[in-house]
Amino acid sequence: MRWLLAGFLALALFLPQRPVQVQTSIRITAPASGDVLQGLVNIMGTSAADGFLSSELAFAYASDIASEAGSTSTWFLIYQTDSPVTDGLLAAWDTTLVTDGDYHLRLRVTLEDGSILEALVTGLRIRNQLPTETPALTSTPEQTATSEFAPLSIASPLPPTPQPAPTSTRLPTPTPLPPNPASLTDSQIYAFLIRAILATFLVFIIIAIILRLRRS
Repeated sequence: MRWLLAGFLALALFLPQRPVQVQTSIRITAPASGDVLQGLVNIMGTSAADGFLSSELAFAYASDIASEAGSTSTWFLIYQTDSPVTDGLLAAWDTTLVTDGDYHLRLRVTLEDGSILEALVTGLRIRNQLPTETPALTSTPEQTATSEFAPLSIASPLPPTPQPAPTSTRLPTPTPLPPNPASLTDSQIYAFLIRAILATFLVFIIIAIILRLRRS
């Protein structure tokens, strides 16, 4: 009976196992815990490890995950690949296909010996429809009343800014124009007409005298 029990123990030791480990060589560098996610989100990090076979990214509801890291009832696959990544883009996650809420993100790497490495980011907040939370405003502490009343200082109004007194602007006096030498007064016009009439009359007299002398 003892030999049979020892045989069962030896068989259990040599059976292949798939332990789940947390290793710092694989990691998710972005997004970080507590980040608010909207639209298409680039998941950055490293999945390369010794003996790498494949990797996958998955998410789960924050309310659905158990107390121990990595233990959950349902994980939803985002992306799976057999190509390792070092400090680069692991996948692009379209968060518009997911209901707004709080989620956890998991990177799981399967090694050639069957062991599994995991990296977990918790508390991611997807807010495509819901408003983003803002920190609550801190209330200003109220001033405590004292027994002594300090005199209230009433700020005196500022004196009005002095305005310059209006000055009367004198318009320039128009300069009188010099008399026009070509202009004639009424008396000069009358004198000119009289002279013209007299000259005409004298011309007629001279012509009449000349004609009479020719006839005689």
